[in-house]
Amino acid sequence: MTDTEETEHKSLGLPSLIATGVGLVVASSCLMSLGQGAGAIGTPFIITMVIACIFNIFTVLCIAELNAVMPNLTGGLAQYTMACLGPFASLVLIVGGYIVSNITAGSVEAAMFGNSILTAFPDLPVPPVVFSVALIVILIVVNLLGIDIFAKVQDVVAYGLIISLVVMGFIGIFGLGTGEVVEQPAAVSTDLADIMSLLGLGFFLFVGAEYIIPVSRYAKNPRKQVPIALIGSLVLILVMQIIVVLGMANYTPWGDLAESNSPHMLFGSALLGPVGVYWMVIVSCFAVISTVNTILSSLSRVIAGMAKIQLMPQIFNKKNKRGAYWFGILLPGAAMIIINISGLTSSDQLTF
Repeated sequence: MTDTEETEHKSLGLPSLIATGVGLVVASSCLMSLGQGAGAIGTPFIITMVIACIFNIFTVLCIAELNAVMPNLTGGLAQYTMACLGPFASLVLIVGGYIVSNITAGSVEAAMFGNSILTAFPDLPVPPVVFSVALIVILIVVNLLGIDIFAKVQDVVAYGLIISLVVMGFIGIFGLGTGEVVEQPAAVSTDLADIMSLLGLGFFLFVGAEYIIPVSRYAKNPRKQVPIALIGSLVLILVMQIIVVLGMANYTPWGDLAESNSPHMLFGSALLGPVGVYWMVIVSCFAVISTVNTILSSLSRVIAGMAKIQLMPQIFNKKNKRGAYWFGILLPGAAMIIINISGLTSSDQLTF
């Protein structure tokens, strides 16, 4: 299974590949899970995260090997599943595990963007759905303009997100915040059962690095860069999250983190007051933009890969003049817009 008849513009360097890997993983929901996991057992949650990261590294090493064996596939993920398990399993797993779930996740992330804007500017006479839909439309246009524009946006938001969280974490670690330092034990629980019980939550903090694969054929040196980017993005995320947890320990009571629906906002407020809230709103917006941008770009290529093996209509394999799989961008984008306009993203069921 190869697409050797196509030539691609090799424009993505290692930093852009890592930014893509970071993009889907570090979402607003990830920031919430990080705070709640830390609040449950304290700094021992770092052990949980390290174990989860190692499991995910094993996973991406397998994916990197598949990419080395079949380097020129469009999307990659669908063809890998097709080769391993056949057409039915590939259709079920990719449609359910990637297309439906990521359209839903992208819709919720876009809704969080609108809510974050209103958190920072509560007096705005504009409903949050307007900001959510505007964001989706802008990112649809960005992705229709091709892989180069996608990469530029991704680099800015992904590294802006990581740098911001690392800086805030270090401010917390060294007690440099304007808020009151909290006196509390570093560990709520050191019981191995408690540490391992949160492994599912910890695993969620690293899921999504494989979204590097759909854009890997645009890498300047994919054989070397893809494995480094897959592992590098996970390690970078782990280091950032460890720094944030250690920073949280000095400024936010563990119990408050565990009970909060927005623990990252709680941390920002406790660390730097109103400035911390606005900063964390910017971080949340970066996370949302990074996630939705990655979903639209990579998902369109995954679906195009399915079209190449006759699991999707051939219209998904059509490109515009910029080399973007336009229908695979427009359809998920339109679905996200409809979900947001319908109000489903504000329902308790979808939030759950």
